[in-house]
Amino acid sequence: MPEHENGILHHHRRPMSGRDINEVNRATTPLELLFDLTFVIAFGVAASQFAHAVAEGHITTALVGFGFSAFAICWAWINFSWFASAYDTDDRLFRVTTMVQMIGVLILALGIPDIFASMDKGEHIDNRIVVLGYVIMRVAMVFQWLRAARQDTARRRACLAYVKAISFAQIGWVVMIFLDFSLGVTLALSAALIAIEMLGPFLAESKDGGTPWHAHHIAERYSCMAIIALGEGIVGTVAALSAVIDAQGWTLDVALVGFAGTSLTFGLWWVFFMLPSAQVLHARRYKSFVWGYGLMITISSIVATGAGLHVAAYLIEGKAKIGPVAVLLSVVIPVVVFLASIYALYAYLAEGFDRFHLQLLLATFLVIAAAIAAAALGISIPACLVILTLAPVVTIVGHETVGRKHLAAILSKEQVSV
Repeated sequence: MPEHENGILHHHRRPMSGRDINEVNRATTPLELLFDLTFVIAFGVAASQFAHAVAEGHITTALVGFGFSAFAICWAWINFSWFASAYDTDDRLFRVTTMVQMIGVLILALGIPDIFASMDKGEHIDNRIVVLGYVIMRVAMVFQWLRAARQDTARRRACLAYVKAISFAQIGWVVMIFLDFSLGVTLALSAALIAIEMLGPFLAESKDGGTPWHAHHIAERYSCMAIIALGEGIVGTVAALSAVIDAQGWTLDVALVGFAGTSLTFGLWWVFFMLPSAQVLHARRYKSFVWGYGLMITISSIVATGAGLHVAAYLIEGKAKIGPVAVLLSVVIPVVVFLASIYALYAYLAEGFDRFHLQLLLATFLVIAAAIAAAALGISIPACLVILTLAPVVTIVGHETVGRKHLAAILSKEQVSV
């Protein structure tokens, strides 16, 4: 944290000796929040491209393009956030290096449309700009880890393990910038490099006791990322509906989609914050990998939900080339993925699946089935979306009435404070 000299705040260089994992009231810093804003742009571009591809009926382009983009965005954010949780000094050098990473995020965002456009042509994935932005971020990250390795001698091996894994992967990404591979080869190489990227932290954290990340801080950071994803869904939907209003004026369909989008976003927010992440991670740090990697799916599904709502707005505007049921599924599928990931992570953190959850999942399935059946019977998509908003409500009601008590009992038995 910044220091004061004669009552004046300054940001002189400070050694990266590692933060205290038991630090009281550790919270997200203004710099971290500023860093997060660049991801608003990146998620916005990815969601917009995804929605456009789905509305055009280019499903393969939508899935591959969004999957590639979502991983790059989430992984870049994750690497900065976990490092900052362990070694944030908030000095001048740390701030400037973070600015370099922010520039990388913006470059990455600017390259996302090229991925979708090249996928439409079916020849190769033009990921050069995305990879360039990603590499800029990762090179800055290597510099940060080298600094930590030099100044935190007790964890030098862990820090250098990060350096090696990141550097090796970046060589592969750079090769992909300069060589034009076919679509199949690009996907295969990307999968291999992603595996290396994700394996690196696991190997590094097994050395020297791991890095001193703060459980409550990192849980709050993921919460910030989820809120960014949720906010993007609202922004994208409102922007799309504004175009409809400009062309057609206010209609019942516009009002229903606006209501459904807001309600669904609120419901997903409520469900996300049911996870007892901070408490469990503080007591069981070894659970961080499954939790952290799993939330990449959760957050990506939130962004995809917002994109699906955008597709619904395209339908009202008359620009969607897919049928009503397909439009509804563009919202249903990411909502299902979101809820499934939440239930899976909940069971993982609580070290056991609550049988009461089976009843909630069954009720949720019935709500989703009702929404799809309504669309198949010709009921308007905006009305079907209103029905779909009840899907997260099932979980909310179940947790607030019964599930919360079950979780408290489980965590109390495992000696984890709630």
